[in-house]
Amino acid sequence: MKVKKRTVWMLTLLSLVAVISVYYVNEPNNMPFDGLAIFSDEAVDQLSVNNQADGESVTPIFAQSELFEEMRMEVLNKRSEQRTQLTSKIASNELPAEEVNAAYDEMEDLTVRDSTEAMLEMLIQSLGYSDALVLTSEGTVDVRVISDEQGAAQANEIIHIVKKQWEDAKTVKVTFQPAS
Repeated sequence: MKVKKRTVWMLTLLSLVAVISVYYVNEPNNMPFDGLAIFSDEAVDQLSVNNQADGESVTPIFAQSELFEEMRMEVLNKRSEQRTQLTSKIASNELPAEEVNAAYDEMEDLTVRDSTEAMLEMLIQSLGYSDALVLTSEGTVDVRVISDEQGAAQANEIIHIVKKQWEDAKTVKVTFQPAS
């Protein structure tokens, strides 16, 4: 009985592989370029010519975003070091159970803060801002947003979203940085 089931199972998988193979062989190639053309110098030259042909001045939009990325990396490195220290505390057999539990709780807090900051950044970006940086620490939330529009209404909207999503937010500071 087992041999029949194995044979039927094997034939089913073999026929599935055959059908998928035929599908991919007969499918037309919808890609307008191959993978090697992405990195050719001609594409970069054409891109720069097209930008100059429009007559518009090119301003780097990503200057502030790169600053935000550097700040994110610094926070990530600092929290990674904290996690390493907490992991060593948790793995240690010499510490009492209370200290191990405190280290475990602190590690969970770091994870919650990371995920909440990322979620808040996405929510703020969904409001139409090009980039946002959210940093939380002990009831204080620091929000930095790239936007040319600066006003109390925009700040209040961001503060409302932060306080709605992060219950521990006692103080919310919103800083607008111009895109250019």
